[in-house]
Amino acid sequence: MSYPSVDKLQATLANTVFSHTKDRKKAAGRALGTLVEIITYYTLRAWGFRDSTAIERRLEEYNNPIVTHNVEYSLHPILANAEIMSATSKLPISISRLAPMIPNDISRDGDAYGKSVQLYSSKHTLRNSCLLSTNPDGTSLFANLDSWREDEIRVTVSRLHPQPYAIFECKRVGVEEGMKKGPQTIEKAKQGAYVARSVSALQKIRLADGTLGGLIHRPDGTVRIDYHPKLLAEIVVSNDPDLLKQFALTVGVVSNHGNWFTSTNRNKELEVLADSYDWLLFLTDRGLSDFISELLLEPEPLLEPARDAFLRSYTAEKRKNCFTKVQMDSHADRVLQGYFTKNHHQIQEWFNVISPREATLKGLHTQLSSLRSKPWNMIHQL
Repeated sequence: MSYPSVDKLQATLANTVFSHTKDRKKAAGRALGTLVEIITYYTLRAWGFRDSTAIERRLEEYNNPIVTHNVEYSLHPILANAEIMSATSKLPISISRLAPMIPNDISRDGDAYGKSVQLYSSKHTLRNSCLLSTNPDGTSLFANLDSWREDEIRVTVSRLHPQPYAIFECKRVGVEEGMKKGPQTIEKAKQGAYVARSVSALQKIRLADGTLGGLIHRPDGTVRIDYHPKLLAEIVVSNDPDLLKQFALTVGVVSNHGNWFTSTNRNKELEVLADSYDWLLFLTDRGLSDFISELLLEPEPLLEPARDAFLRSYTAEKRKNCFTKVQMDSHADRVLQGYFTKNHHQIQEWFNVISPREATLKGLHTQLSSLRSKPWNMIHQL
């Protein structure tokens, strides 16, 4: 590892990439937060969840639709999908251009299509999980670009159910100069904990012996209570609509930077998050430093287009960011997909699993895959 801590890496970025900004350390810190989100997103894509993923969507609290929460990523049941092909490669590819191409078995009466958003711009910037339309029944149409060539465009369109089967949130706080701990750490921990405990039918409760239990209500009024890991595993493998209809697996991704400590040396904030999310992942300094070094400081040849897109997004003359989880330069997107697929085993080692105890990243992947394969049309009676 080139850098002993991400704090030192942040200082290096502040004095190089962000030297032109008014508050260079804060700018570098925001970029680090974006990179945590990028790592999470492309890990999900490498696992095959691209077409299930919605980005920055508002989700209702469990049985409390008045209150909604914005989450980084939510994975939704795919009710129907199709590939659209066009013989023209004219750019941009806008929603209004795609709408007439949606097959009848995917479109629905009442679909309200957006107008100004572009799936793929004339500057070759793509929009990940591009929202095409919403419907009064709560479902939404999302599009992802598969390929663009001079003689052909391929796009996958998916209709997603509004109730996710999993959510992912990324939390990072930097340390200010002269301080040992970021002042917003506990606030971000409380915010993440509240969302994790509010969006799913599976509720975490503290039992008399000090362990964490799980509680879930059935429509007939009965309550199922058990140790949380046991009840969670039961729900994930079940096809029972009463258990799955309003269940969402909650996953938090935190990074260190002097605030969260480590998986074995957990401070209060990390304990709060571990007791709230079903899964809490710890993106190590080693993992984030390796990625940033290979992306920016000692660039891998494979990642050159991604490095160029990052630097273009953070120059003094920048006009639009093309290196975020939502909008990404298409060449950067292609090489990032290749990088995360090629380095799959190495990237898994970037994460420590904080909770459940003694669980592995492979176990999370297995649970997500099990949830994705549920008969959701039957479960939601569609």
